[in-house]
Amino acid sequence: MVVMYEDELLARRFEERRPRLQAVARRMLGSAEEAEDAVQEAWIRLQRADAESVENLDGWLTTVVGRVCLDVLRARTRREELFEELLDQHADPPPAAPADEAADPEEAALLADSVGRALLVVLDTLEPDERLAFVLHDMFAVPFPDIAAIIERSPAATRQLASRARRRVRGASPLPDLRRQHQVVSAFLTAARNGEFDRLLALLAPDVAMRADATAVGIGAARATLGAEGVAKVFSGGAQAARLALVDGAVGAVWQVKGRAVVAFGFTVEDGRITAIELMGDAERLEGLDIAVLG
Repeated sequence: MVVMYEDELLARRFEERRPRLQAVARRMLGSAEEAEDAVQEAWIRLQRADAESVENLDGWLTTVVGRVCLDVLRARTRREELFEELLDQHADPPPAAPADEAADPEEAALLADSVGRALLVVLDTLEPDERLAFVLHDMFAVPFPDIAAIIERSPAATRQLASRARRRVRGASPLPDLRRQHQVVSAFLTAARNGEFDRLLALLAPDVAMRADATAVGIGAARATLGAEGVAKVFSGGAQAARLALVDGAVGAVWQVKGRAVVAFGFTVEDGRITAIELMGDAERLEGLDIAVLG
């Protein structure tokens, strides 16, 4: 009976972390199906491990998923190299890609919505170690020493990998600076919780616009609020239950009840200030969002 309870508790703890692990794996692999397989492999390894000896379950699971994804990326790279060699050896080339690597149009569209087509395209140009270092550090705030343990390099070398990947990503696409987004949105939520009105004003653009869908309005939000002072008054002393999150690949926030998203907050950050806030509470819309709670 005790063993069954412990198994159920472990399963519950894992399920609480599944959304974040899936978000990590999807950004690493660019495939929802492969990401699900990677997360399931992490669950299998957790069941086989001595879970009671794991002091930091979040870190342990992130490490396992990272290593599984790295193995997949390295194997994929090797398959591509072998395929290119095969092309060079034959006058009549085989099909453009192996059957198991063919792109699913519906999945491609889904990933384009949740992560951004430009990001996926650029990430595919990175070496496996570069991709892992960039995704884990810049998108999920995993410390370099932890990433270094996954790819078996020094923290300094890992930092260089992420830096090189960051330059290639920024040079190839107009992606938002996630680190800057993270700083601004995190500071905004902290100022809101502490009731720091002047700090909120400093983080908001003068003509900021906040809009909410009908569901969010139904639970207390205003349909629209314009101007820094108005938005600051709404948030000052509030956002107590909002948690920092990646919302469709951008830094935002989410209010959850019993692990289920009730309202998602989308932030538009330009030149270090928030220019727009969107409150999304519609259940169908929330279901379609890729939400990964940070920290």
